[in-house]
Amino acid sequence: MAASATILGCEGLTLSADERTFFRDASPWGFILFGRNIETPEQVTRLTSSLREAVGWDAPILIDQEGGRVQRLRAPHWREWLPPLEQAQHSADPRRGLWLRARMQAEELRAVGIDVNCAPTCDIAGPRTHPFLRNRCFGTTPEAVILGARATAEGLLAGGVLPVIKHMPGHGRAEADSHKDLPVVDAPANDLRESDFAPFRALNDLPLGMTAHIRFTAFDDAPATQSPRMIGLIRDEIGFDGLLMTDDISMEALSGTIGERAAASMRAGCDLVLHCNGARDEMEAAVAAAGAMSDAANTRAERALALRKGPQAVDMAALEAELEALL
Repeated sequence: MAASATILGCEGLTLSADERTFFRDASPWGFILFGRNIETPEQVTRLTSSLREAVGWDAPILIDQEGGRVQRLRAPHWREWLPPLEQAQHSADPRRGLWLRARMQAEELRAVGIDVNCAPTCDIAGPRTHPFLRNRCFGTTPEAVILGARATAEGLLAGGVLPVIKHMPGHGRAEADSHKDLPVVDAPANDLRESDFAPFRALNDLPLGMTAHIRFTAFDDAPATQSPRMIGLIRDEIGFDGLLMTDDISMEALSGTIGERAAASMRAGCDLVLHCNGARDEMEAAVAAAGAMSDAANTRAERALALRKGPQAVDMAALEAELEALL
C-alpha cells in the first residue's frame, strides 16, 4: 500500500490492537513520540518496534529532543540538556559543543529505536521572540544560528539520526505562540530574505524540513504552511528540495477542521502532514484529506532515508567529558 502523506502520533505507552489495525490501514509515512509515550528505555524500545510492525516496514520515528523545555526523553533514564541558546552562549567552543551534544543525543535516540530528531531550530532569536521559542534558538544573528544548526545537524547524522530543520522559512520574529494563536509578521520582504531566511538557505542541503504556522504579510495572507507562495519561496528562493512536513496541524495557529487544515497544507505544496496528539478522529480526518504521498515526495523521502545510516563508533564517555569541559 502506498504510504499516506502523514506522520502520526499514538495515544500512550503501548499500542492497543485497535491502534495497530488503524495504523496498518492508514499506512502513515512515519510516527512521532511525545512525553505521553515515554516511560523507560525498555518501554520505548517496545513501542517503536510495535509501530514499525504495525505498518510492516522500518518507518521513521520522530521526536522533539532539542534540550531545555523541549525534550521528551528525560532524567532519570536519559540526560538532561541545556536549552540550545544557553549552551551556545556559555560554551568555550559553541560549534564543537553543539556537535558533541547532538552526537550524544543521537546515541540515546537510536538506542530506543528513534531515528529522526525534529531539530535543529534555525530560527533567529530576537528581542521580541516569544518565550516559547527564544531559548530554543542557537543565537541572535544568522551567523550564530547557521553555526549552531549545522553543528547540530552534523552531530545527529553522525549518530544515525536524521535532522529536521525548522521552522521554515523563519519563526524568530513571531511574538505569539503558534500553539495558541496565528503569529503575524509584518517585516519587509528584504529584511526577511537577508536575515530570517538566511539560515535555511545555508542548510538547504539537509534532508527534512518543517514549516512555520506564521503569516508573513509581505508575501501572503495565509500562514506559510498553507501558502503556495511561501512553499514556493522555500523551494525556489531558499532552495530546499528535501522532504517538507507541516508543523503540527492540531496547533491553534491554523483554522478550520483538521481535514481542512491537512487539505490546505497539501494544496500549498507540503509533502507530509504532521499530526501529533494521537486523537483517532483527527488522525482519520488527516489521513483522508492528505491522501497518498506524491511521486516527488516519495523521491525526496527515499533520498532522506538513504542518509539514515548506522552510527559511527565513538567513545561516549570521552565525548561527555569533553562537553563538560567546554561548559
